[in-house]
Amino acid sequence: MAPDLVSSTTKAACLAKRSRAYVTFLAGNGDYVKGVVGLAKGLRKAKSAYPLVVAVLPDVPEEHRQILQSQGCIVRAIEPVYPPENQTQFAMPYYVINYSKLRIWEFVEYSKMIYLDGDIQVYDNIDHLFDLPDGHFYAVMDCFCEKTWSHTPQYKIGYCQQCPEKVKWPATMGPPPSLYFNAGMFVYEPSLLTYHDLLKAVKATPPTPFAEQDFLNMFFRDIYKPIPLVYNLVLAMLWRHPENVELEKVKVVHYCAAGSKPWRYTGKEENMEREDIKMLVKKWWDIYEDESLDYKKTITDGETAAEAMNLQSFLGVVHYITAPSAA
Repeated sequence: MAPDLVSSTTKAACLAKRSRAYVTFLAGNGDYVKGVVGLAKGLRKAKSAYPLVVAVLPDVPEEHRQILQSQGCIVRAIEPVYPPENQTQFAMPYYVINYSKLRIWEFVEYSKMIYLDGDIQVYDNIDHLFDLPDGHFYAVMDCFCEKTWSHTPQYKIGYCQQCPEKVKWPATMGPPPSLYFNAGMFVYEPSLLTYHDLLKAVKATPPTPFAEQDFLNMFFRDIYKPIPLVYNLVLAMLWRHPENVELEKVKVVHYCAAGSKPWRYTGKEENMEREDIKMLVKKWWDIYEDESLDYKKTITDGETAAEAMNLQSFLGVVHYITAPSAA
């Protein structure tokens, strides 16, 4: 008797899921792996239908890779990308390694991906962002009000794109700056052509204080489309632009303010004693410590065990035949 074959419907559905994924980036042997584990569990709690790919540099230890795989993540090894050497003072010393994020444009087995930094948590399903029209780069506009922006003309005159009517851009300074996004979360389309163009451009572009974020803003300036801040709440918005924040509607929180990383939180840094910050830190920990959100291999709803085995052979990668969890 011929073996059971996976139905064409099952194959098509699985391949459709395969063509989309979330992706994050991990470097070093520090505690940032906790952030990525938290992200995997958060996506699972939000009932995302797509996997989480983790691009890891060679210095990520095998132990951490195994932890990520045990949480259902697809671990992809990448090599570092370095900008040209110069005397640039980065806003944070570790920003230089973030140029390696450019490697994710090489993940062309996926037609569309949503990038999320490891210090981000997803609190509501955002799978619908995969349905945004192709041909654009989608991300949330950043805020220029923190001291890390003190080197910019925007900061010096008090201008911020989050409230452009408050301090208007002076005509004497020429046209206002282009819209500028935070690169901790974005929706993009992997492409080898774009990947090679990115690597070529980065070699010819002197580094600037915000490293790959400045570079990506320059590179994608003409196709950038802003999306609402509910998809990437930078915590400084809570005290810089509270009028723009409806916290109960926020789907994605970016723990990038000094002292706000939940796994390092002490409450001693500036603004970290705020009740809304304490609430968001607790919310992250509630997900991280919830064992019911740990990855469990299951058979997709409506799929028989025989179909699962055949599908595993068809795809060749076990991660893609599990239940439609996020990680």
